[in-house]
Amino acid sequence: MARVGVLLLNLGGPERIEDVGPFLNNLFSDPEIIRLPIRSLQKPLAWFISTLRSKKSQKAYLSIGGGSPLRRITEHQARELQAQLRLRGINATSYVAMRYWHPFTESAVADMKADGIDEVVVLPLYPHFSISTSGSSFRELRRLREADNEFQKLPIRCIRSWYDNKGYLKAMSELIAKQVASCESPEEAHICFTAHGVPKSYVEDAGDPYQFQVEECSKLIIKELGKNFGIRNQYTLSYQSRVGPEEWLQPYTEDILVDLGSKGVSELVVVPISFVSEHIETLQEIDIEYCELAKQNGILTFLRVRALDTYPLFIEGLADLVANSLDGPEISLDEAAKLPARIKLYPQEKWQWGWNNSSEVWNGRVAMIVFIGFLFELVTGKGILHSLGLL
Repeated sequence: MARVGVLLLNLGGPERIEDVGPFLNNLFSDPEIIRLPIRSLQKPLAWFISTLRSKKSQKAYLSIGGGSPLRRITEHQARELQAQLRLRGINATSYVAMRYWHPFTESAVADMKADGIDEVVVLPLYPHFSISTSGSSFRELRRLREADNEFQKLPIRCIRSWYDNKGYLKAMSELIAKQVASCESPEEAHICFTAHGVPKSYVEDAGDPYQFQVEECSKLIIKELGKNFGIRNQYTLSYQSRVGPEEWLQPYTEDILVDLGSKGVSELVVVPISFVSEHIETLQEIDIEYCELAKQNGILTFLRVRALDTYPLFIEGLADLVANSLDGPEISLDEAAKLPARIKLYPQEKWQWGWNNSSEVWNGRVAMIVFIGFLFELVTGKGILHSLGLL
């Protein structure tokens, strides 16, 4: 029986406070996270930004216990998926490939080769495709494959996105229904889907399908809620984690919370639609920041639907995806890694920079001034960063 390697792609996260700076440096070194007109500036600017952001990020991680649980949860998902696939008669071994922290993609590839895997199914743990999440991970995997003759011999099938997967939709609707039922007035509770945002330019200028897939996904979940649980509550879709002056996909989650409070919503069920594992954006941004904001604006009950983690229906859905990939038409790594036709990483067609936890856009001229100022301080030993103890 062929040995199938199931490669789970995810972002990764710092497991200890001292990991935060290096993790951020890896994140901002990715040209699909921070887009620069001059490639040679990538590493210096990544170091500069990660240095400035480390203290704030460390504080956020301290509020959830000192590190991200993402690796632990993802490895647990991998074990559960492997067990489910073997119960179905598929000789599968699961591997975790993180984009910006351990275990890195290189490590997973080395393990697959050492284990004598016969073919690979690549499964991103992002339901919705974006050039800055699944796309970046696919292209990193392709880069490694192009440089490795042994790895090139392994047949690879890819799953590009799965926002309409039945197991995922059923799991989400079931978890939402449980939270709605726990409200004092279940029929009056408002459902707020919140997805990680991306800059608006990624969708409008670069052709990223992310927004369309998130919107369709929320409609499918609402349909499941009505069909299986009779829940037809009012709902909204919003986007979180925006940083910087560039316009992102709207409405922003913080604005929605204020608006719902002003309209008299007293019970709110928040659904992290684009996150399948607990991590900093669910545990800190939603549970702490957004909860506080909601209550400040008159929302008395703030309930957050747990992340899917290893919820059985979800794991079954992932197993379906792998099984269908093995039996269905092949999506090659080249096809999965392909950028939308309207985007070029180098050189940019216009002066535009971008960075974020997934893709945050900066005004290029402002960023260049900051970078020049940073170089000036390195040379002179004087300036704001030195006075703040950052250099």
